[in-house]
Amino acid sequence: MSAVAIAAAALCLVGFALAGPRPFREYPGVEYENFELPPDYMQPAEWTFARLMYPTYGWRRDDWKSGGTNWTIDYPRADRHVNAMVRRLTVIDARSVEQPVDLDDGDDVFYWPWLYAVEVGHWELTNEQALKLREYLLRGGFLMVDDFHGTTEWAVFMESMQRVFPDRPVVDVPDSDQIFHTFWDLDDRQQVPGAQFMYSGRTYEKDGYTPRWRGIYDDKGRIMVAICHNMDLGDSVEHSDTPGYPEKYSAQGMRTYINYIVYAMTH
Repeated sequence: MSAVAIAAAALCLVGFALAGPRPFREYPGVEYENFELPPDYMQPAEWTFARLMYPTYGWRRDDWKSGGTNWTIDYPRADRHVNAMVRRLTVIDARSVEQPVDLDDGDDVFYWPWLYAVEVGHWELTNEQALKLREYLLRGGFLMVDDFHGTTEWAVFMESMQRVFPDRPVVDVPDSDQIFHTFWDLDDRQQVPGAQFMYSGRTYEKDGYTPRWRGIYDDKGRIMVAICHNMDLGDSVEHSDTPGYPEKYSAQGMRTYINYIVYAMTH
């Protein structure tokens, strides 16, 4: 074998050795830092709560890559509560810790079939990130977006989403859609407020008076993007063990996450 062939073969082996998802990593959050790790956090599993990292609207720096910005709201407490719930209530083998996912990290996003983005009324994807997210979703990935409110935050969300899918409409998800009936029947849905409800008594924020359950579908009728507008499901699970937060909202938030996760893993 020639020296060139040997070198080429070695490079191929290095490429295979480096291929694979990013290992577990942590970042400081807006609300939490140095959150205690569960004892089995290094144990692999078939499903992981993957949380999307993204640039914040109006910021032109890379500070978001170090945590502490909008994508870290509720992180990691809400994620860990969802993981525990999936383990307890389903047969899905769930990892005990979440995974922050950066669209700029090569092909890393393609290893995580379920992706969650919080506070998307503050995101600002680059064109490259929008294209990567589009490819991820068309390959079979699933994105759940949550915790954004009112007309202004909707417009910010849509500016990036229309670059992801300029050719696909956002529609209201009908009550008959399977996503509402994969595990629980979510026929009687209500507006789920954030933690602010504990002092304001309001279920809405800004001018987001009416909860909207929306989605973007692929050509086969599968929901690729599940849009939870004018609600805060993240807070509902984050504060599921907070005495002042009403159980009825936490219960609906938990059921919604479970349904969306099971749907994403079976459709």
